Amino acid sequence: MKIERVTLRQISMPLVHFFETSFGRTTGRHMVLVEVQGEGATGWGEVTAGENPFYNEEWTESAWLILRDYVAPRVVGRNIEGPEDIAPLTAHIRGHNMARGGLEAAVWDLAARIEDIPLWKKIGGGARREIPCGVSLGIHDTVDALLARIERELADGYQRIKLKIKPGWDVDVVRRVRERFPSIKLSVDANSAYTLADTGHLRRLDEFYLMMIEQPLSHDEIIDHAELQAKLATPICLDECIRTAHHAEQAIKLRACGIINIKLGRVGGFAESKRVHDAAQAAGIPVWCGGMLEAGIGRAHNIALSSLPNFVLPGDVSASKRYWKRDIIEPAVEVTPRGTIELRDQPGFGYALDLDFIRSVTVREESIG
Repeated sequence: MKIERVTLRQISMPLVHFFETSFGRTTGRHMVLVEVQGEGATGWGEVTAGENPFYNEEWTESAWLILRDYVAPRVVGRNIEGPEDIAPLTAHIRGHNMARGGLEAAVWDLAARIEDIPLWKKIGGGARREIPCGVSLGIHDTVDALLARIERELADGYQRIKLKIKPGWDVDVVRRVRERFPSIKLSVDANSAYTLADTGHLRRLDEFYLMMIEQPLSHDEIIDHAELQAKLATPICLDECIRTAHHAEQAIKLRACGIINIKLGRVGGFAESKRVHDAAQAAGIPVWCGGMLEAGIGRAHNIALSSLPNFVLPGDVSASKRYWKRDIIEPAVEVTPRGTIELRDQPGFGYALDLDFIRSVTVREESIG
C-alpha cells in the first residue's frame, strides 16, 4: 500500500479530575492525533506524549515537530508491504518513540481497515475477547478522598487498583488503603521517585502483599533495579526502563523485574510492543498494558494490544468517562460490571470517530503530502 498523506491535529481536552504523579499534577491534555491516508482509506493514531518532558524526553510540541519535519516526510509517498515496514523507515531518528509510534499505530489501523478486519486481529491478538481492567489513581489531596475514590472504582467493577506514590505519600497511605480494603488486587507506581538509598523504606511495602511496585528507580537504571529486586519480596514492574525488546531481554537476564508494563507509545508502536511481549512471554514474565491518559483512539489501540496472549494482568485500560466528559470516539469505551472491556469486531480500532467534536477541540492542524 502507498501512504499518500499524513494529517496532524493537536487537540485540547480538560480532564474530569486532575491526575497527580511524582512528576506533578495534570488537569488537561494536549494530544497529537495522526491521520494517515492511502488506498482510499484512512487510519488514525494518537501520540501519548505528555504536555511536559517529565515522563520521558518527549512532549506535545516536540512530537508535533518530529512528526511534521522528520517522521511524516520519510513515510509519505512510500509503497510499503505492510505496517511492519514503518518503524525501519524512521529507526535512524534517535528516540522520539511516542511521535514515531503514533504514526506507526495509525498505519496499522489503516492496514486493518483496508483488509476490513479488526485491529486486534491484524496485530495477532484475540487471545481473549474481554480485557481485564484496572485503574490508576493519582495522588489525592487527602487519604480519605483517595479511599472514597477507591470505593467508587471497585463499585464500577475494576479488578485492580494502582496507587501513585512518592516520598511522603507512600507507606502510611498504602497501609490505610490495605486496612480499608484487605483483599483487593493492589499495586503502587513510583514513576522513578526513589533511589537505592531508599531500599530500607521500600522494603516496608512488602508487608502489604502488593501485586507489584512499578518503576521505583530511575528510568535508566536496570542494574540498580536488579539490586533492589534482590532485596524485595514484592515483584518490581519496569515501565520507563523498557523502550525496546532488547531492554526487556537485558532486564530479564539481570532479574531486575518480575513483571513488565508495555506502553504502545513508549516502545514506538505495535511492532516493537509485540517484540517486547514475545521476549517476556518466552521468559515467563507476565505483561500488562499501561496508560498515558489517552483519548479514545489511544484507548482503543490499547484494547487491541491487550488482547495478545501474555497480557495476563489487569492493565490501566479503563472507561472513557473516568477521564473525559465527552470522548473523541463513538461509542465511548465502557467497562462491564465484570471489570472488563469487550473486543469489538468493526474494522480498524473498532470505534467510530466523532469528527465534529474532534474539529471543535482542535487547536492546530497541518498536512504533509
